[in-house]
Amino acid sequence: MSELELLPNNRKTLFVEVILPLAIAKSYTYRVPFELNEKIEVGVRVIVQFGKNKIYSGIVQAISTEAPDRYEAKYILDVADDEPIVNTFQLQLWDWIAEYYMCQKGDVMQAALPAALKMASETKIIAAENPDLDRSLLSDKGYMVLEALDVAGELSVNDVMKILGQKSVFPLLRSLFEHGYILISEEIREKYKPKTKVFLKLSKVYFDEESKRLVVDELNRAPKQQDALLAYFQLRKVKEDISRQDLMEASGCGSSAITGLIDKGIFDVEEKVVSRFAGTDILLTPDFSFSKAQQQAYDEIKAGFREKDVLLLHGVTASGKTQLYIRLIEEVLAQGKNALYLLPEIALTAQITERLKQHFGDKLGVYHSKFNDNERAEVWHKVRKGEFKVVIGARSSVFLPFNQLGLLIVDEEHENSYKQYDPAPRYHARDTAIYLAHQHQAKVLLGSATPSVESYYNAKAGKYGLVKLLERFGDAQLPQIQVVDIAEAARKDEMSSYFSKTLLTAIAETVAKKEQIILFQNRRGHTPFLQCGTCGHVAKCINCDVSLTYHKTSNLLHCHYCGFSEEPLQTCPACGMPNMQSKGFGTERVEEELELLMPELRIGRLDLDSTKGKYGFDKVISAFDNQEYDVLIGTQMITKGLDFGNVSLIGIINADGMINFPDFRAYERAYSLFSQVAGRAGRRQAEGTVIIQTYTPNHRILEQVREHNYEEMFLTEVTERKNYQYPPFYRLIKIDLKHPDKDLVHDAANQLAALLKQNLGPRVLGPEPPLVARVRNNFIQTITLKIERKDISIVKVKDLIKQAILIFELDKKNKGVRIQIDVDPY
Repeated sequence: MSELELLPNNRKTLFVEVILPLAIAKSYTYRVPFELNEKIEVGVRVIVQFGKNKIYSGIVQAISTEAPDRYEAKYILDVADDEPIVNTFQLQLWDWIAEYYMCQKGDVMQAALPAALKMASETKIIAAENPDLDRSLLSDKGYMVLEALDVAGELSVNDVMKILGQKSVFPLLRSLFEHGYILISEEIREKYKPKTKVFLKLSKVYFDEESKRLVVDELNRAPKQQDALLAYFQLRKVKEDISRQDLMEASGCGSSAITGLIDKGIFDVEEKVVSRFAGTDILLTPDFSFSKAQQQAYDEIKAGFREKDVLLLHGVTASGKTQLYIRLIEEVLAQGKNALYLLPEIALTAQITERLKQHFGDKLGVYHSKFNDNERAEVWHKVRKGEFKVVIGARSSVFLPFNQLGLLIVDEEHENSYKQYDPAPRYHARDTAIYLAHQHQAKVLLGSATPSVESYYNAKAGKYGLVKLLERFGDAQLPQIQVVDIAEAARKDEMSSYFSKTLLTAIAETVAKKEQIILFQNRRGHTPFLQCGTCGHVAKCINCDVSLTYHKTSNLLHCHYCGFSEEPLQTCPACGMPNMQSKGFGTERVEEELELLMPELRIGRLDLDSTKGKYGFDKVISAFDNQEYDVLIGTQMITKGLDFGNVSLIGIINADGMINFPDFRAYERAYSLFSQVAGRAGRRQAEGTVIIQTYTPNHRILEQVREHNYEEMFLTEVTERKNYQYPPFYRLIKIDLKHPDKDLVHDAANQLAALLKQNLGPRVLGPEPPLVARVRNNFIQTITLKIERKDISIVKVKDLIKQAILIFELDKKNKGVRIQIDVDPY
């Protein structure tokens, strides 16, 4: 019997493998002090020292009794949790992401955990603004921390260690955080707030018929108030919630009459959370029923899930996919399981959130970047404890600590917003969700009006099930699409600035019918670039190889890559001539020109610049939905899940930029974008029209958009991709090398490419500079690998890539060259 086995259980020498929130190649092994043996579990946070002075909270991934071979394990300083905050499903998911996307587990941990759960020595702490908390209940050390915060305003964890004279401060900070005394955050962001609306409710005193008759009689001397009250009784027969505006319109009374009824105590005022699109949306009613097409799709989904774990729902815009999702989630909850509903950008789809709140109430959790770090930590704990049965969120929601997932819905699955580009891990939330579902033996429903070529190919090949819903809900029809040849219109002198006569006439007719218009131009700013009319010099960023965009609102030239800005150039820096000319146009310029042509229009703009302020996006959208604008001009932000009942005209100012973008997905994305923009029109009663302006009216993509012919677009794309060795037939892996020295990074890239070609041969393409070859003063070289999906092990390929990079990094002359790997980069 060994010496270890003779020791009492709490005297075993334990070692823990700890994941640190750092991009290091391996997890690190630490020794557990005997007195902490009982507290140690897989998934808890432990406080450890890494390096000379840095303290971090890491996650325990494994426990063993074997010491590391090559180094002496340091002791952990403390255990921060009484129970695991990360479960085994999550740890397995982190392993898969690190392996598949070729990054470090620390990168995954950094992305997965809310900042409030990633305490480190530099983490900032502030006092919570809560006057109701009783500080007399605090321990002496807790009181000292709060007193220090009163004086300093903000402390780092290192500061707290110095104040208390000890390194073991994390359990204390966790307790202060959980009881609401402090906020732990790397950055305190603005708090997301739902939209609220004031409704009128009859006072309980007047609920019976006799009281109602008496109060009406009492108002004989106030006929306006009497009319308002009678109108309220009529409205209550058809509406549950009645706003002040509803009552004013129904009664013809002014605001003062209604205020008088409130002052007399006849009406109570009630504030409710409402959808930003409430009023005309049938989907908000909790007792909806399916159309015939929806019922058929629902039955096919149920049957499909008996055979396949992943189904693709190809449903046209406004076909009622959300209603299907709600019924499927309800079924999963009835089985005692949870559901995850992924959206590409949660801030753009508050409408869906409010719909789900109608059905799931307190069981619904929302997880996205508009919540501050402390709120995200709260959602994390509620999911872990099972308080939230349904979670709606953006791509980071896949990292939440689910225990019993039954259904994952990936809405608008084609969206590239699901792909994380920087920093690592460069994961795709749709593909990660499929692996997550496999872990939980759950089902996945991918929904889109324009599915990605890969997903549709997988469905056609039988890997996924396929269900089609090709009818719009109710009486709504797909919009009529008209293509205008810009060159031909110019020849006939029918172009006014950027607008054809056809589009201007349609705008005027739409406004006359009191309907609304959306104009799409996928460039923000006023002028995409300034060019010298004498020598051709283009104003460029000093840090990046991109042209500067002029923004009229700030009267500055801006770089959209690094944020550099400067005053507009009056003279050319190359030839000195005062001949700098505006070239191209963005949303600001479109707005300016339309105001000159049709000054009577009320115009709003929706782009990154117009939505920077607090709740800026919601303000613009709410104003448009309340018909404060006739026209909304926007970038692709307007395509993502927005539902307007009064929009009947869509204008695409210039389609050519999207079609001609140098990317193998350009045609697929152009089709998707134009179809999604077109889908904003005619979603309810108004019949929709889409006018696309272009120099290439006969382009096949525009023909396919006009005919709503997704199938033909897919067949053409998939044939070309097979011929030219692109996904879904080949895997792509992109390796970027970056360094401030152009020649050094060029030589380094050639060296790495040569190492890769030794084992992978012609699968290695490049190196070559990308479209934007310098960003933030770093020159970039790109190596692309095309790996066939058949007859080759992708695991073996990734091992060969890692070996080549290791040899490359051991060469001292490559020191300082940064390597970024992106698996499935597009």
